[in-house]
Amino acid sequence: MKHMVSKQIQEDFDRAKSIVFLTGAGVSTASGIPDYRSKNGVYQNLAYAPEYLLSDQAFEQIPEIQYAFMQENLYFPQAKPNVIHEKMAAFVKENRAKVITQNIDDLDVQAGLSDQELIRFHGSLYDLYSPKDGQKATLPAYQQSLYREDGALIRPRITFYGEVPFRVEEAVDWVKAADLICLVGTSFKVYPFAGLLNYAKRDCLIYAVNLTPLPAMAGVQQVIGDASQFFTELKN
Repeated sequence: MKHMVSKQIQEDFDRAKSIVFLTGAGVSTASGIPDYRSKNGVYQNLAYAPEYLLSDQAFEQIPEIQYAFMQENLYFPQAKPNVIHEKMAAFVKENRAKVITQNIDDLDVQAGLSDQELIRFHGSLYDLYSPKDGQKATLPAYQQSLYREDGALIRPRITFYGEVPFRVEEAVDWVKAADLICLVGTSFKVYPFAGLLNYAKRDCLIYAVNLTPLPAMAGVQQVIGDASQFFTELKN
């Protein structure tokens, strides 16, 4: 098996004092959670465009259909962090890294990261509440029904299409301060997340670790292959 972490890559990570990992759904596939946009992803063969099905509009117009889709395709409460989450967390615990994730599965939280070390840019499936009064709900209650006993809707505090992500300005500040940025498991198509790179310093090293190449991106060194292998090889 060909090595993914070259001597140069390892040296770059060894030297870096302020790493930011920008992560997407490909990080969690090794934990048994399907991604969105690959050929086996949850966005294939849908009756509705995903941008509508997971939108604030759909929550108002077809909440039952949206709820059924999310229960079936997004919730994997038994999933556990994999080597990628664990190795990123190891860098974080050395005070050399932070993580900004598009993932809503909370596996980074399970790997031990706090809100000071992790930005859940698109929120969390497990932070449940009713927009009617902001009152929190539990996962078991939500799994039973979209509705509270009083008829109020329950939803996860995630960024639906049409809504603004969480802690955007803070994410920009983290990227501005980075001396090495590593994109992992993301198609880098969703904005404003994909726009975060615009704030990187000119001399910041940028790596992308993905199964498939991203469209040509200036200044990004792409490492094509399984991110699990990459993070198994990478020493912190």
